[in-house]
Amino acid sequence: MKRFIALVLALVLVLSLAACGKTDNKGEVKKSEYKVAMITDYGDITDQSFNQTTYEAAKAWCEKNSVDFTYYKPTGDTTQARVEMIDKAVADGYNIIVMPGYAFAGAIVESAPTYKDVKFVALDVALGDLLQEAVGKDYDFNPDNWKLEDYVDVSNVYCAIYQEELCGYMAGYAAVKLGYEKLGFLGGMAVPAVIRYGFGFVQGADAAAAELDKKVDIKYAYGNQFYGDADITAKMDTWYTAGTQVVFACGGGIFDSAAEAAAKVDGKVIGVDVDQAGIIDGKYAEGMTVTSAMKGLAPTVTTTLDDILAGKWDNYAGKVATLGLVSEDPEANYVQIPMASTQFVDGKFTADDYKALVADMFNGKITVSNAIDKMPETANATVDDQGNIK
Repeated sequence: MKRFIALVLALVLVLSLAACGKTDNKGEVKKSEYKVAMITDYGDITDQSFNQTTYEAAKAWCEKNSVDFTYYKPTGDTTQARVEMIDKAVADGYNIIVMPGYAFAGAIVESAPTYKDVKFVALDVALGDLLQEAVGKDYDFNPDNWKLEDYVDVSNVYCAIYQEELCGYMAGYAAVKLGYEKLGFLGGMAVPAVIRYGFGFVQGADAAAAELDKKVDIKYAYGNQFYGDADITAKMDTWYTAGTQVVFACGGGIFDSAAEAAAKVDGKVIGVDVDQAGIIDGKYAEGMTVTSAMKGLAPTVTTTLDDILAGKWDNYAGKVATLGLVSEDPEANYVQIPMASTQFVDGKFTADDYKALVADMFNGKITVSNAIDKMPETANATVDDQGNIK
């Protein structure tokens, strides 16, 4: 019955849009044709991460362009709860739905074919995430072996994923150049995006150590969850008290455990996804956050919505795009560390040094592997891989 109602809603939407979808003589769609809804994954719009960044970017774009905007928060961390919010958004007349995070894969597979006239914009949802949901138990986790269109029609979906290994590399490189020799990587769950962050971090730290002709140590583990707790904090306590100077806390709210332990010994933390200096320093200690490995969630939202409004949806529909470096200008890229809050030090690693690093990466002088099947080989970094904490 629930899906029948959803189909009826979809038919209503088709009819209501029949009089819409018109463009002006420049090919641009009238602003009044669109209503934008953002749906949170399992967090809230105050999470200082994916949800908040996406919400603020979508809201600001809609206000600037006089487009109706709202957001919905699912009642639980399940595909069904997210599908229910999509159903509600469509029933309320919203025809562009923005969704941050891989957890939306199941909801996309279920809802996109139902609402063909809705444009779905998904951030950090990879082809493999969609295949896992669409194929089911037979999926072998190798996207190259499957054709998504054989299982589900997502021709009205645009997925943007990011080269996390690149900004992970930048963060590891910067940390070692700034003088840190005992580092840690605390991942959330060992999903591909988190692994790419971590393996990039290891590669960057190793490269910087080679340039400085020094050896560095990296403790490496996953919390097996995206939030901190007493058990993970206890593990971080053992790292910091044993000499670890800075930990890359890579997994949503898991930074709490790293920061709680760091605060006891004047340790440092590296943030993830967005510039987390404000929340980490504000909550734990001024100057704790060395830098953050960031994804360009906000520019992805803004650019995509701009192009939808300009009548360019065909450039996005049905595609999974991998976003990374598009310029020698660090702040123009979809992966970066923050110019404003990174703790640059003259004589060690400056903003100009960072710009030179990005230029070398953009021009191909520096290459970073995106392989996630095994820990990167290193010459100057010794990695203590401790697996899952929980």
